[in-house]
Amino acid sequence: MAKENRKYKDSVFCDLYYSDETAEKNLLELYNGLFGTDLQDTSLIGKVWLEDVLFRNMKNDVAFSVGDRRIILSEHQCTINPNMPVRMLMYIAREYEKLMPVKARYSELLYELMAPSFLVFYNGEEDQPGEQVLRLSDAFAEQCELNGKLELEVRVININTDKRHELLEKCGTLRQYSEFIEKTRKFGGDKSRLEKAVKECIKENILADYLGRKSEEVVNMLMAEYDYETDIEVHSQEAEARGEARGRAEGRAEGRAAGRDEGRIEVYYTEMHLSVEAIAEKLSMEKETVRRILAERGILKEELPV
Repeated sequence: MAKENRKYKDSVFCDLYYSDETAEKNLLELYNGLFGTDLQDTSLIGKVWLEDVLFRNMKNDVAFSVGDRRIILSEHQCTINPNMPVRMLMYIAREYEKLMPVKARYSELLYELMAPSFLVFYNGEEDQPGEQVLRLSDAFAEQCELNGKLELEVRVININTDKRHELLEKCGTLRQYSEFIEKTRKFGGDKSRLEKAVKECIKENILADYLGRKSEEVVNMLMAEYDYETDIEVHSQEAEARGEARGRAEGRAEGRAAGRDEGRIEVYYTEMHLSVEAIAEKLSMEKETVRRILAERGILKEELPV
């Protein structure tokens, strides 16, 4: 398994399911809820550290193995990223490369691999269905059934409590985490109000043990998450301003509107790592227009961002 790299700050989700002293118990509960099992031995849980390629300093992914039979790669998100199947493909390829001995790759005997599962736990404010599936094949320029097929599916579970997903009934920790986020979301950036919200959660028995042990640390993690989201927003506004200035310099009457679009394109591409095709669809623009704007700004890569 990959060695931990602590240059990343944990989100509350990652701390609860990866770093906290109760992480193995929480992961086993999550596994039982996902697969309908009733395992009790936390020694079956093995933590997997993935190098995060989306968030610059905030770690939101949780990966773990159960015995030598299955590996689960998951990420917590507040926005839906259509490129998750590509990222998951990269993740699992790296893990298999580490797990499979070099000699076995060339052996005449079939090497048994752990079965993978790919999950996203969504609790953003934008309305999304209770569950959906993102497919790698949706990103292909054309289908490839005739000469070999590659597919990877990511199960996206909406853990907002109003969606009442059955997983929340099976996993008390996950349900309480969702309730905790709902109570604290509106206080992002206000430390004193977050502290009061944490105390309120303890009184209402929402993650009471966890918050009782780590109240100050949790508030700091929430502030770091808020700072990260604010940083992304500032980058977006700066990019829009650059686009507007460029539009005015060129004397275009539509410079302001174009500047906003160009700013969004830059942020979607460099910060959120959306593909040209995904940006075009999101902004209802032609792919060639998006590609031209990125090329003019000198940030277009030959390969798709991941």
